Amino acid sequence: SVFASAFTILFMFWSITILLTNIVSKGQELTKNNEIAILGSAVIGSLAFAFTDSFWFNAVEAEVYAMAATIMAVLFYLALRWEQEMNTPRGDRWVILIAFVIGLSFGVHFLGLLTIPAIGFLYFFKNYKEVTVKNFIIANLVTVAILLFIFKLLLPMTMKFFSGSELFFVNSMGMPFNSGTIIAGLLFIGLSYYLLRYTRKKNYTQLNTLLLCILFILIGFSSWLMLPIRANAGTVINENNPNNARELL
Repeated sequence: SVFASAFTILFMFWSITILLTNIVSKGQELTKNNEIAILGSAVIGSLAFAFTDSFWFNAVEAEVYAMAATIMAVLFYLALRWEQEMNTPRGDRWVILIAFVIGLSFGVHFLGLLTIPAIGFLYFFKNYKEVTVKNFIIANLVTVAILLFIFKLLLPMTMKFFSGSELFFVNSMGMPFNSGTIIAGLLFIGLSYYLLRYTRKKNYTQLNTLLLCILFILIGFSSWLMLPIRANAGTVINENNPNNARELL
């Protein structure tokens, strides 16, 4: 928790420097004095948060909130880096990394998902110079839809797919335990490979990036495999015994 909290402040410091550099460089050229002022402001801002009551309390207890705060800080920093390189040939590598960290956040706490609307608005204000009531409302709806898609559809449906496959192949086909999970995993890998190859061949760049994002969310989410692995190891404390896909769901 202490190390995670320290890195939260580091990423917050970097995020503040990016935001202040954007603000200052719009009105004037960056000078040595400006750079010192930006660094000083970022130090004060991030350290002020470091010593706040709630954050300090989370930093010194063995709980999930310190690491959840780190994931939020990392995600927002990555979003700012993506915003800087957006619409460049290799700029979308940042959004794929964001997707991976979102997947990882499920292994800690769902709090990291709350940065998705902020990331959505960074994209919106970067690409839409004229903000109207209509496109602002649409942007709100789209960001919430992305959040709900990941939280309510993508990950629960993936779990249900593996669980249903396990039930079908073991109960209906009479195959050994975990065979359904293995078959579902192989099907998933095969489908991902085919779709990525197809979109690359047809030069569907945005669709390819979207597929990569979904894939990297699921790679991050695979940290949940620790649960059935540990449950199968026969640990002394084993609540609910999630030793297969069905029990894990």
